[in-house]
Amino acid sequence: MTTTNTIDIPGYKPGTWELDPSHSEVGFTVRHMMISKVRGSFGIKSATFIAPENPLEASVTAHVDAASLDTKDEGRDQHLRSADFFDVETYPSIDFVSTGVRVEDGEMLVDGDLTMHGVTKPVTFEFEFGGFGTDPWGNSKAGATAKAVINREDFGLTWNAALETGGVLVGKDVTITLDLQGAHQA
Repeated sequence: MTTTNTIDIPGYKPGTWELDPSHSEVGFTVRHMMISKVRGSFGIKSATFIAPENPLEASVTAHVDAASLDTKDEGRDQHLRSADFFDVETYPSIDFVSTGVRVEDGEMLVDGDLTMHGVTKPVTFEFEFGGFGTDPWGNSKAGATAKAVINREDFGLTWNAALETGGVLVGKDVTITLDLQGAHQA
């Protein structure tokens, strides 16, 4: 394992970056009935990325609206919002606060604490910059993607149902995929 203390990111611009919710999404995928996958998304309430001169000293805080969950099936969405799963009335927000950024074997990793359903656990996202650019109105923009796999049961999301054919209705592993675009603020 090789760890890097610095990284060169072409076009990198230090400062504060605010997430653009209309150009960003938190997606997830989970195994359903042991045979297929269900995909869904959440709306991002806010996210701030503080970018110092050294990108490896950056920090991020993000807040997701748990009730915004959308799997394209209203009945399933209502069940997922209920106390069986996210219990959005009690836990309306899913939050992430970074604890460090590192490059390991050529991969940029963002470590942090994910709080969901009242439980906080460490999570590492594989992070990839999409690049930097200027929109037609002169605003500096940055894009990135990030991915992590979590065990939903670690966060108290334990509801399930046994299948007649063996196995369970909902898989434990959930892949979280972030598609992000931010605007430079200062």
